[in-house]
Amino acid sequence: MKLQTATRLGLYATLELARDPERTLSAADLAERFGVSSHHLAKVLRTLATAGLVQGGRGAAGGYRFIGNRRRTTLMDIVALFEPAPGSRAKEPGEDTEIGGALQRVLTEIDEIAEATLRSVSLETMLKHPM
Repeated sequence: MKLQTATRLGLYATLELARDPERTLSAADLAERFGVSSHHLAKVLRTLATAGLVQGGRGAAGGYRFIGNRRRTTLMDIVALFEPAPGSRAKEPGEDTEIGGALQRVLTEIDEIAEATLRSVSLETMLKHPM
């Protein structure tokens, strides 16, 4: 499973903010930490805010803080915000051949295993036992 940049940034930002839910960090602080543009990260943070995982504030004391549930939120919950739903991707050239179909079944199984793993790991687990 190859994750888009926005997905990885969503995971990084959520985990960083969930470390200390009382702490507020600006998009610029997080962007600098991850080596990305604050504009791109701000889009990711808006998606996380819409999902109820982070809360953003404006002004001098503004920034983002984690408001989700570390025990119940899984890595897959975050991945699902940014990645297409399983089965919604367009067919690729060659998939309709016998060999292409066989390869696609293997790749689908790999994706299913990756998804099951991401569903089994909570933010709490990640923060207690970094892998």
